Amino acid sequence: MLDRPIQRDEKDRVTILSGTEKGFTLGSPIAMTVNNEDQRPHDYGEMDYYPRPSHADFTYLQKYGMKSSSGGGRSSARETIGRVAAAGIAEQYLKLTQNVEIVAFVASIGNITMEPMTGYSTPAEEPAWLARWHAWWKTLKTITRSDVDANEVRCPDANMAARMRERIVAARDAHDSIGGSVVCVVRNVPAGLGEPCFDKLEAKLAHAMMSIPATKGFEIGSGYAGTDIPGHVHNDPFVEKNGTLGTSTNFSGGVQGGISNGEDIYFKVAFKPPATIGQEQATATYEGTSGKLAAKGRHDPCVLPRAVPIVEAMAALTVMDALLQQLGRQGARNLLPADLEVPGVLTGKPSKVQAQGQGAVRVEVKQADGPHILDVVKP
Repeated sequence: MLDRPIQRDEKDRVTILSGTEKGFTLGSPIAMTVNNEDQRPHDYGEMDYYPRPSHADFTYLQKYGMKSSSGGGRSSARETIGRVAAAGIAEQYLKLTQNVEIVAFVASIGNITMEPMTGYSTPAEEPAWLARWHAWWKTLKTITRSDVDANEVRCPDANMAARMRERIVAARDAHDSIGGSVVCVVRNVPAGLGEPCFDKLEAKLAHAMMSIPATKGFEIGSGYAGTDIPGHVHNDPFVEKNGTLGTSTNFSGGVQGGISNGEDIYFKVAFKPPATIGQEQATATYEGTSGKLAAKGRHDPCVLPRAVPIVEAMAALTVMDALLQQLGRQGARNLLPADLEVPGVLTGKPSKVQAQGQGAVRVEVKQADGPHILDVVKP
């Protein structure tokens, strides 16, 4: 359609086959189905013998000895509808039990970006540079899905959205494609989610995001921009927030040591330009004969607007898994005797504090090998 930058129009009507009744889950497996309504397999006829450049046609054939003749099969982003449907259940649990909020949005199309950050340059520029970061964190803390869905590009900045739309339409009219990035923020995640070493929360998020078709990059918190920043600027100072510890900045992106720290988790996912384009491209048949391929039919010039709910879905499933793991650990810990005395050095809470004058406190921590004495200066 001339007035829409995306082509295929699916209604995505979900039919629940089992596992729920009267609006409640039953504990049995939940089965859902979504019928494709706008498919046109004949659009792929010319691709039967020519692998599309940078598409998975060739690699799937090498792996399985055969390939889907109508579209990309399991390499198509259409398979993600099952992830989004399942994540709808995970999101409800996260919201009801932890008040978790997940919002993703298109942050860039090509070189048009709403992100205000630039590389750290000199100490003299530090105040203005930090101000841009604080403005970005405020945006991440307040942005809503209504803001995102206010336009078809799914960029909450109306001016940037208009420019992004023009860039997508230009690619479409040239029978070409364009990539970009999606930023996602997960708010109100409790501290303590994520496992040491191989199952760190950011590692699980990266795994989840990079499983989405067309993804080419992942960064969390300051990401690659953080490589330009001195440590004294990049470190997030701890401060008291509502009776617990928080941080005054959030370059870490809500994760430290692979474990959530209670701050907003935010990350960015890079998406490549779609491989299937109408422009004639040099390729070869599966037998190696050189040829030309120009895709026919409807193919989106940019996947970014469609990718937003998929990123949100994979974030929900990942955080849900991490939460269930941590709840299991907490449940086991809660079975221990309530009067079990744990040395303060293991919990970060001194067992006895005696004030000494006005300027310092004497902290005595019980240990099996005798008292350990610390002198702590009051702030």
